Amino acid sequence: MFDKILIANRGEIALRVLRACREMGIRTVAVHSEADAEAKYVKLADESVCIGPASSAQSYLNVPRIIAAAEVTDAEAIHPGYGFLSENADFAERVESSGFVFIGPRPETIRLMGDKVSAKQSMIEAGVPCVPGSGGALPEDPKEIVKIARAIGYPVIIKAAGGGGGRGMRVVHTEGALISSVAMTRSEAGAAFGNPTVYMEKFLENPRHIEIQVLADQHGNAIYLGERDCSMQRRHQKVIEEAPAPGIDRKLIAKVGEACVAACKRINYRGAGTFEFLYEKGEFFFIEMNTRVQVEHPVTELITGIDIVQEQIRVAAGEKLRNTQKEVHLRGHAIECRINAEDPFKFTPSPGKILTWHTPGGPGIRVDSHVFTGYTVPPHYDSMIGKVIAYGDTREQAIRRLRIALSEMAVEGIKTNIPLHQEMLMDTHFVQGGTSIHYLEKKLAGNT
Repeated sequence: MFDKILIANRGEIALRVLRACREMGIRTVAVHSEADAEAKYVKLADESVCIGPASSAQSYLNVPRIIAAAEVTDAEAIHPGYGFLSENADFAERVESSGFVFIGPRPETIRLMGDKVSAKQSMIEAGVPCVPGSGGALPEDPKEIVKIARAIGYPVIIKAAGGGGGRGMRVVHTEGALISSVAMTRSEAGAAFGNPTVYMEKFLENPRHIEIQVLADQHGNAIYLGERDCSMQRRHQKVIEEAPAPGIDRKLIAKVGEACVAACKRINYRGAGTFEFLYEKGEFFFIEMNTRVQVEHPVTELITGIDIVQEQIRVAAGEKLRNTQKEVHLRGHAIECRINAEDPFKFTPSPGKILTWHTPGGPGIRVDSHVFTGYTVPPHYDSMIGKVIAYGDTREQAIRRLRIALSEMAVEGIKTNIPLHQEMLMDTHFVQGGTSIHYLEKKLAGNT
């Protein structure tokens, strides 16, 4: 096992990884920008290194400075968390070529799954169900593009091969708008991701977002840890996540989960990963794979009892998975609310000093957050400042506990999206379960 791990991230995930390391008896190095010098995880780490000014480009995305920090502190491995460099194959390659262990998949796997075209082709070969589409990059010939769209059937969605996080996609409802939409998406993809390649898929009208959590080691073993429903979204960004997904046949989940395990073995996957699907009318359609730990991993941890971050570390150290598929048992229900420093209905960021920060407790309540009373939320990064997760024997109990937890939570000095979560937890359709990925946006627009 590693003696010392450098955490190449910030915020709640940096604290989450640090706590996992402390429990395992592993020393930690926190890297931080000048803006994060007073952060809780920086103070709790065994060592800390300032890697640059507030700008992410000069700090958390600055590969040479992160590698140098690992060198001067004699760290053995680097945990990238999520976001920033976590799915950057070049970073993973640099980490390993510099003599450190990257706590994540091999660089070639990240590269394979990071390109949405090659990822989809790999999944088709592995027997994972995929959305009907172009089967690869769109050709240059407009006539061929029109043929492909007609074969798929409108509406279609044009996606950037190198996109992600809801960026680099455009829905097309009519043939008249097709060619100009392809051209615009290509141009945007080239500018945003350095890769102008785009592909086409059938646009599903009212799907749910269901994802399968997997773990795989270097010895050919892989398991899936059930599924999560992340359909409550705004602008392709998840707001509420839960596990397991309400109202989906367990036999169908098992079939898709087994296909994901087979895919892991086929691509020689290592570490934690998530297969993301759209689910509509009883069918699953693969959209992408995230080759890192997810923001919403706590809901899976609560219903399985498996610490995903610790398993990432063990696998990276060369150990075998500690559980077989038969030993994975789902118990109860968990729901997570992402707490953001933003106006709850206008969604404008609300950075600033937190004058009061009182978090809830009680049976089944978990709060993952790096903030505290007196902490200043910087304006330079993502607005998420924490997560409140409730576990219950049933979904109904988890919802009730989460309502109570949010009513007890007190945050002053900045605005948060807690009122939005409170409204959603009382929403009849959410309480029934099974809302589509468009439900929240329609509700906010007054169309439900």
